[in-house]
Amino acid sequence: MIWDSIKTISDYHTGLREKKFSVTEAITELYAYIENRDTDVHAFLQLQKKEALDSARLIDVRIQAGESIGGLEGVPIVIKDNILIHGFSTTASSRILESYVASYDATVIQKLKKAGAILIGKTNLDEFAMGSSTENSAFGVTKNPYDTTKVPGGSSGGSAAAVGAHMALGALGSDTGGSIRQPAALCGVVGLKPTYGAVSRYGVVSLASSLDQVGPFAHTVADAAHIFQVIAGKDSHDATSHSYDVSSMTQFNQSHARARTIGVVDEYIQEKGLSPEVSIAIEKALERFKKAGYTIKHISLPHVKYALSCYYIILPAEASSNLARYDGIRYARITHDDTQHTLLDTYLTQRGKGFGDEVRRRILLGAFVLSSGYYEAYYAKAQKVRRLIQEDFLKAFTEVDVIFTPTTPSSAFTFGEKTQNPLAMYLEDIFTIPVNLAGIPAISIPVDSVYTKDSMPVGFQLIGKPWGEYDILNIGHDYEMNLRN
Repeated sequence: MIWDSIKTISDYHTGLREKKFSVTEAITELYAYIENRDTDVHAFLQLQKKEALDSARLIDVRIQAGESIGGLEGVPIVIKDNILIHGFSTTASSRILESYVASYDATVIQKLKKAGAILIGKTNLDEFAMGSSTENSAFGVTKNPYDTTKVPGGSSGGSAAAVGAHMALGALGSDTGGSIRQPAALCGVVGLKPTYGAVSRYGVVSLASSLDQVGPFAHTVADAAHIFQVIAGKDSHDATSHSYDVSSMTQFNQSHARARTIGVVDEYIQEKGLSPEVSIAIEKALERFKKAGYTIKHISLPHVKYALSCYYIILPAEASSNLARYDGIRYARITHDDTQHTLLDTYLTQRGKGFGDEVRRRILLGAFVLSSGYYEAYYAKAQKVRRLIQEDFLKAFTEVDVIFTPTTPSSAFTFGEKTQNPLAMYLEDIFTIPVNLAGIPAISIPVDSVYTKDSMPVGFQLIGKPWGEYDILNIGHDYEMNLRN
């Protein structure tokens, strides 16, 4: 079997160059595996088999003609279904968008296509990326590939599960408060949330525009860096995007990595909600950094204790505004109902039936905190707290180069365990949310293949300075290659 010996993009390209298999053969075999494995996992909402095989054949012709391959050519990548691909539906896992077909490619899709990536299909998510378990999808739950009784995390649970189940070599997700890093940790893969503005958001369904960022999942840090290198950069369609030199992202240097100082956040290590198993795994990972000669320094982020409260004011406020466009008339939902007599009736019926419970909850909360008489008390105050959190990080980075934390307070939990208590679900993102509020990069890396008593993955998080992706990737690569085992 072709895929038995392929773990990385490098392995895959080596096989192609040595003509051990063709791209068409590899992608055909992968689809056969997906069609069998995904009956259990349900990572995908749609597959793009014809288009993928057409692309594969074109790359094979070039290889047979003696042309070199590079970038992501022929590499199977899956895409979270809130990122537009021209000619394919983009549902954001919501009934209100179930009939919408994208009329253009998102900028990140344009870049992947230009690099020769094979787009395998669209993956499941929490509706409009609101959730931490992928239980909020209108089209069914995605299951953790390590244990299908447990959640894969969210909101990018489908992308994380697809990579974790070896149904792709990489994936794209979006991260508004941890939606790449949290499912990456729970599914035992690498997940990178870039600096805000490092990757264009054009063609990505907006949740909270000041927090959203697109990033990659992969099996290894090197592969995540490679995908990031392709999708990063300035885009004229996204005013928040920046020019950014990413040419050195895959030029790893161990001596440079080990000269960095790692900060350990006292508030995180002492977090009462941190499970004993995750705490033990995190301590072991930290001990490996110490033994390798890294300088470890304890630091404080005094305002991170307010991050969760701050986030769940800012995010619903921005979501309420962004989701106002989904009225059931635009974006192709139209369902006729004889009881709809006025425009208001149509809005109430379409939005009431088109949105799920969690989306409605956050829209209502957002409308409340933005309403007259409450704006200053809630939203404006939350923005002031956000600034204090940003300043905490900037101050910390005058003392350390990167910050080490757990990614999640626990390993994957069972379905239904937290759905009746929204606050318990929101606490899953307690270690990841501050990064989005500060707009800085972070990566989740598996501590080991498994660590808990029920053999579920645990991840740790490395947080970098603004535009400091290289440091967290370089240190993460050193851990992965030299310290993990």
